[in-house]
Amino acid sequence: MRVSELRFSLADVAGVRLAVSPANETVMSMWALASPVYYAVHLPWIDRARVTLRRPEVAARVRPLVELTRPHCWLPDFLTPAARPNVEMAEQLDQIAATPPDVVVRDLLATTPRRPLGAFGRALLTDPRGLLPQVVDAVRVWYDEAIAPDWPQMRALLDADVAYRAAQLAEGGAGQFFEQLHPSLRWHGDRVVSDDPFERDFDLRGRGLALNPGVFTDRRVLWNLLEDSLPAGVYPVRAVGTLWETAATPPGDPLARVIGPGRAALLHLLETAVTTTDLARLARMSAGNVSQHLTALHAAGLVSRSRQGRHVLYRNTDAAKVLLRASRGG
Repeated sequence: MRVSELRFSLADVAGVRLAVSPANETVMSMWALASPVYYAVHLPWIDRARVTLRRPEVAARVRPLVELTRPHCWLPDFLTPAARPNVEMAEQLDQIAATPPDVVVRDLLATTPRRPLGAFGRALLTDPRGLLPQVVDAVRVWYDEAIAPDWPQMRALLDADVAYRAAQLAEGGAGQFFEQLHPSLRWHGDRVVSDDPFERDFDLRGRGLALNPGVFTDRRVLWNLLEDSLPAGVYPVRAVGTLWETAATPPGDPLARVIGPGRAALLHLLETAVTTTDLARLARMSAGNVSQHLTALHAAGLVSRSRQGRHVLYRNTDAAKVLLRASRGG
């Protein structure tokens, strides 16, 4: 079995951090579009995105991104910058735009062992300073057209995962955290060993490690390709199968008849930890209505709440899970 190893110092262990990366989701979504069979869970999004990409004005501007995200090939590291907590898309676009030309060339060449670059990739190699703005524009357009309409739902799922993993890290330490992060990872004293066909060996060199949950990361943890890039990894987000479920309660839901459709809708969404703001987006309710419903559900012992940094997260209690199973006939 092929593996990659990431070697940690004490400073690297202390520098493990979790964040959500809109740029990663925008770039990696292209893989789902190119290989829908492998990303069947995202078919509702894929169907809409394909219609968007067929629009001539979108297709022309997004083509550089399409060419740089070749299926079954590495991504150039500069396209997936390491994210920090609460980073916004505009800031990550600025990071990509600020990539030095020699780094663009280095990252592109590193992606070629399995498959040569296409026409735009070869042109970018010869004129990285002149053509990088087209790459940035392609990422921006694809985010605006294909990701932004669904970003509230994606963000809610990703934020919930970050909160869950942060609690694991705080409670169990780095070794237990990595062992539980994904079945392909193992903690061996001072290093993470990762099942990985690309066989990389990295010394983090005190730079820490940025980790992002990924909606469009389906099978394993993806690491930055080059050791000289900022250390970063993307792991599959939990509960991705719930992402495209409608926020409405199921037709004829008996639970809605007992506690009301609004509160029932929230319970259906609270199988992972979610903030009030993200619940309002997902349920298409005002924040005030969501807050009132949560207060009632919490008083009834159906939801729990916990604080993670600046956020208060709500989640179903065991009693709510029993009600949901009963209402679904389970």
